[in-house]
Amino acid sequence: MYGSGNQPIIVLKEGTERSKDKEAQFNNIAAAKAVADSIRSTLGPKGMDKMLVDTIGEVLITNDGVTILKEIDVQHPAAKMVVEVAKTQDDECGDGTTSAVVIAGELLKQSESLIDSNVHPTVITNGFKLASAKAVEILKEMSVKSDDKVMKKVAITALTGKSVGGEDEYLADLVIKATKTIFDEGKVNVDNIKIEKKVGGVIKDTYMIEGIVIDKQRVHPRMPKKIENAKIALLAVPMEIKKTEVDAQISIRDPASMAAFLAEEEATLKTMVDKVKAAGANVVLCQKGVDDLAQHYMAKQGIFGCRRLKQTDLEALAKATGGKIIGNIAEITASDLGKAKLVEEKAVGAEDMTFITGCSNPKAVSIVIRGGTEHVMDEVERSIHDAIRVVGLAMEDGKVVAGAGAPEIELALRLAEYASTVGGREQLAIEAFAKAMEIIPWTISENAGIDSIDSIIKLKSAHEKKGEGRNYGLDLESGEAVDMLKKNVVEPLRVKTQAITSATEVANMILRIDDVIASRRAAPMNPMGDPNMGGPGMGGVGGMM
Repeated sequence: MYGSGNQPIIVLKEGTERSKDKEAQFNNIAAAKAVADSIRSTLGPKGMDKMLVDTIGEVLITNDGVTILKEIDVQHPAAKMVVEVAKTQDDECGDGTTSAVVIAGELLKQSESLIDSNVHPTVITNGFKLASAKAVEILKEMSVKSDDKVMKKVAITALTGKSVGGEDEYLADLVIKATKTIFDEGKVNVDNIKIEKKVGGVIKDTYMIEGIVIDKQRVHPRMPKKIENAKIALLAVPMEIKKTEVDAQISIRDPASMAAFLAEEEATLKTMVDKVKAAGANVVLCQKGVDDLAQHYMAKQGIFGCRRLKQTDLEALAKATGGKIIGNIAEITASDLGKAKLVEEKAVGAEDMTFITGCSNPKAVSIVIRGGTEHVMDEVERSIHDAIRVVGLAMEDGKVVAGAGAPEIELALRLAEYASTVGGREQLAIEAFAKAMEIIPWTISENAGIDSIDSIIKLKSAHEKKGEGRNYGLDLESGEAVDMLKKNVVEPLRVKTQAITSATEVANMILRIDDVIASRRAAPMNPMGDPNMGGPGMGGVGGMM
């Protein structure tokens, strides 16, 4: 910036980087497109997987869009905004994360040529808003009611293309059963489904328990393996002698005092167990440690005990059994105890787990996932979670749409017609929005090794038949346009509407940025407080930038 007499006026701190107008917009668009391109190949039933290796060598293999984007350490601010779209889609719907990001990237790509033609970003964003609202309206028109049969189709569609070893149908039945069990007052709370994983067996050995499973075993071999009509104490405190808050030493010189000290410790632990027994508990599930002596007394009293439970497990058990989490053993009462028909330790693979079934709240279930490796089980867990979420949406909303690119092609055609009714420069933006919708069927066919141009032509031709062709999507086996409702490929309405609205919002936000001002990070001070005396890598004199 220059003042009178061509004297430079310094406004920003030295080293600040700044890009303006088209340069800023194109940089942001390029970053957002890079994020979309990074996960494009995972879209659809024939999508590929990504292998992510973190700094300590941990390996993650997945084709779940949001999982990939969460693991990648994205630096560019515009790219981070696109990653947020995936997170929002996951929080709201549990599925459609890759679609949302790919649509956002394509909207920005289509807007590039408009910006180049000097169409103002505000005009583009207005057009995109109109197109998004119209798209949601069209999707609602296209939707059909869901019933039990449709919900199974929704589950199978969500599982297709995931790494579940071809067990889509078996897992879909499991998902439907679990989701129906926890469906309460028109809502599906996924937290009521607890998932445990045990290496061994194959994916088809995965099963559901109407109750809670915890990956713990009895703390003492003399404790009973099975307790019927269980009364469960849920302890958030240890059954151990409490350590002092400050470091303290006790000096004992007299052997008799030593014996008295140990006897007092023993009596304290026995009192704890007696308190639990007096309240009527025959099962103790403790979040913290349980002393060896306390284990001995519990075994003598016929109490089943587990220790070191996770906080989330304790909360799930409180919900399922109707018990209260106890913070002080001295004040435990019978009304604090949870109830279950059966608490039993059973072998799962090479290890034992504890099964709590016949809970007082039947809206709690567990799914035990089996598989050959940890990586397989992790991907099955992600797939089941997504399927539970989408089946829950179909139950809550009662509306579904055809999948396999059918809604997007219908939107592309209908929005192109709508654009001419709007007129003005916004028309150009709505046409760009319509064109962007084609990216989903294009990518699905591309990932399946089918010619994308032929696929789009076939789909558009099928959709041109007003009304009857609107549910035609791409059959990836034959490469033909097929009625997806008959082909059993369906998705919840909310997955589609959320993906389009959130993608539009982030595209509009990025397009409205015309100036990026990035401050350089301050160089760390050396011990003398002089920033110019840093060693190598410090950014000072002789340092590496």
